[in-house]
Amino acid sequence: MADRFMEEAIAQAKLALQEDEVPVGAVIVKDGKIIARGHNRRMQNNDPTSHAETEASRAAAAYLGDWRLNGCTMYVTLEPCVMCAGAIAQSRLDAVIFGAYDGEFGCAGSRYNLPADGDIGGHTRVAGGLMQAECLQILQQYFEKRR
Repeated sequence: MADRFMEEAIAQAKLALQEDEVPVGAVIVKDGKIIARGHNRRMQNNDPTSHAETEASRAAAAYLGDWRLNGCTMYVTLEPCVMCAGAIAQSRLDAVIFGAYDGEFGCAGSRYNLPADGDIGGHTRVAGGLMQAECLQILQQYFEKRR
């Protein structure tokens, strides 16, 4: 079932690619159902916080009528950055599962695991590497085109 949700996140990343945004996509799941989707929209929105994770989190909060995303799991194609990892911890997501590791900016296991850091109130379970090759392929396609 996790693969199905990551495939939906990949579909969101492909939408970002079509919009000439860095192709990262995310979905949020509660009780086995996708309740929110998001993809990078920084250029489109002229907003540095419009990452896939924040877009999906805003949509999930609107759907639930609550900023607390307890009982929810986020699937995202790239390991969250420090901003998104902080937002994940603050939103009280139960888990985040990502595809590709980000050794340069990743803050959900590569550089630091902010969402799971109990010293700062984090309790989110984190797992990486789900469908990593597929997630990396979309990113590589985007950056090869840019060079």
